[in-house]
Amino acid sequence: MAWKIGVDIGGTFIDFCALEQDEQRLVTLKVLTTPDDPGRELLTGIERLRETEGVVPEAIEAFVHGTTIGLNTVIQRKGARLALITNAGFEDVVELARLRLPDMYSLFCAQPEPLVQRDMIFGISGRMLADGSEAAGLAPGDLGPIVGAARARGAEGFIVSLLHAYVAPSHERAVKREIERLAPDLFVFTSSEVWPVIREYERSVTTILNGYVHPRVAGYLSGLEAALASRGVPARPLLTKSNGGLMNAAEGKTACVNMLLSGTASGVIGAAYLARQAGLGNVLTLDVGGTSADLALIIDGEPQFGTGEAVGEFPLYIPSVSVSSIGIGGGSVARVDEFGVLKVGPESAGSIPGPACYGRGGDEATITDAMAVLGILGQAPMAYGQFQLDRDLAVRVVERLAKRLGRTAEETAEAILDVAVSEMFVEVEKLASRAGVDLRDFTLMPFGGGGPMLGCFLAREIGVTRIVAPRRPGVVSALGGLVADLKGDFIRTVFSPCEDLAMPSLEQSLEELTAEGETWLREGQQFAGRIRTELFADMRYAGQSFEIEVPVARRWIEAGDAAAIRDAFHRQHRAVYDFDDPSGAAEIVNLRLVAIGESDPVEFPASAPADQPASSVRDISVFLAGKWLSVPLYLRADLEAGATFAGPAVVAQEDTTLAVPAGLSARVDAFLNIHLEAAE
Repeated sequence: MAWKIGVDIGGTFIDFCALEQDEQRLVTLKVLTTPDDPGRELLTGIERLRETEGVVPEAIEAFVHGTTIGLNTVIQRKGARLALITNAGFEDVVELARLRLPDMYSLFCAQPEPLVQRDMIFGISGRMLADGSEAAGLAPGDLGPIVGAARARGAEGFIVSLLHAYVAPSHERAVKREIERLAPDLFVFTSSEVWPVIREYERSVTTILNGYVHPRVAGYLSGLEAALASRGVPARPLLTKSNGGLMNAAEGKTACVNMLLSGTASGVIGAAYLARQAGLGNVLTLDVGGTSADLALIIDGEPQFGTGEAVGEFPLYIPSVSVSSIGIGGGSVARVDEFGVLKVGPESAGSIPGPACYGRGGDEATITDAMAVLGILGQAPMAYGQFQLDRDLAVRVVERLAKRLGRTAEETAEAILDVAVSEMFVEVEKLASRAGVDLRDFTLMPFGGGGPMLGCFLAREIGVTRIVAPRRPGVVSALGGLVADLKGDFIRTVFSPCEDLAMPSLEQSLEELTAEGETWLREGQQFAGRIRTELFADMRYAGQSFEIEVPVARRWIEAGDAAAIRDAFHRQHRAVYDFDDPSGAAEIVNLRLVAIGESDPVEFPASAPADQPASSVRDISVFLAGKWLSVPLYLRADLEAGATFAGPAVVAQEDTTLAVPAGLSARVDAFLNIHLEAAE
């Protein structure tokens, strides 16, 4: 039997999806993470899959891995000490950024401390112009003292970001060659090789992020390759990317910035696959892990993409799956502040010590503890037998908060749930406003270990009347790696009016991008399958400062049809801003191509639904809406296609627990997803 393994590492658990490719049989597993020894949990999971499911390492033909190591490096500020080389007179670009405060309404808001300290930023002579010509030549002799000073201050690597390198990279390349000659033991990244896009701050911060995480990511990936080889796994690992695609680990060691948001992106890709399978077009996804909740929109069956997604305190200017995150997860800690107000998050208990009810030394109340106090959690085996939930420990830590609030432990636990949902509500409203959508037209898909626990309560608050809980909600991000394609993004800044005279130049740029994409897939990724491409133009009206993304048909450029591109831009501008100016001059700033190497389809077998009431295993007591209720407990493994039931109820399974409040009716579809709908 040949196996394909998908893995996603979160804050509390590492998730495994193992697909037996002949019969399309899927088995899943969760293993507690080991922050003190990253990677050990991976080998533990492989061994457990061998013991419990007969997954022989030698039969693993594909291994797809998502990791948060790069993201955590940025958040924890544990990256490389970098030196930045830029043009003389532009040494403050990183600190000035775009002169936008993270929170314009806060009097105490401040810009984040840059990842490169001011005394590690060096200006050099030489200047390229926007038309690609050279205004002033480089002085190579300047680099000797700069490299020496950077070494003396502890530099581990260099970032080179010069003006107009997106169109004329020769100066950056010359600087890199000289640094490699003077300091061959230090790494060097240039902005033109990482992401050659217009605007120096955007290029600089993206390149800095790449260099900042490089040593830790490269070291981790080398260890991963060695560990898999030591277990006899023949597959070379693939990595999930921020754009929802895949790349090989060899590229990941240098193109580190492309995998900073890999875990959140693969969750949305997995959810989009499940949404299409269930016949759903518009979906709001809610991925709740141990430390955070990630929200995203799927429109017409497709994830939404953008640039400027947040990585810690910094924007990431490469195409990424659009995800909004908030520090609310199963391990989020509840506390009472000095004013007697109950707060939840963003601090998290993580996997060590974890929630108190895990019995691993946690002594602070978390959302998971609140769920245990309410009787929702701990009613059936969970976490694949790794521990038994201890409700008494949860009651003990929640009672400490209850005394300060003058409430019972159960009332306090329900209040923790309400506060967590209200925090999510605020983020959902912002997401819907930015996208200009009416969430009443959407179905909520909760997944992750904590999503199904909180999803129905959030849906009630935001007015969503339809919820779908996937068959294996706890491992959707790992599933996303199994169904993702190889995907590379390529860009040309063209700065061209959208007119017929510009079409030959655009066609040349398109040919170059197409060749780059095919080379990346065939040679860089060793891909021999079917390739398809997607094309976009970043466009604006003349005089505007920023662009919008416009899907473009290749045939329009090849036929020199500027009018078709302008019409598409006007339509997109109206869709985004409810305004367009058909008589206005349009400009194309960037031409972007996505090269996709299509993976083999994953098709799970469907079951024939047989309408019948679901059978519960027993009734349990849960505290909801301020009182104790007797509700049925269902085991997810017992729910067959066509089974129906009504809330209030609890559905338990190894990777999560689904809480179903009153007023919802449920039906299991042919793929064993649970569809919940509110009564009219």
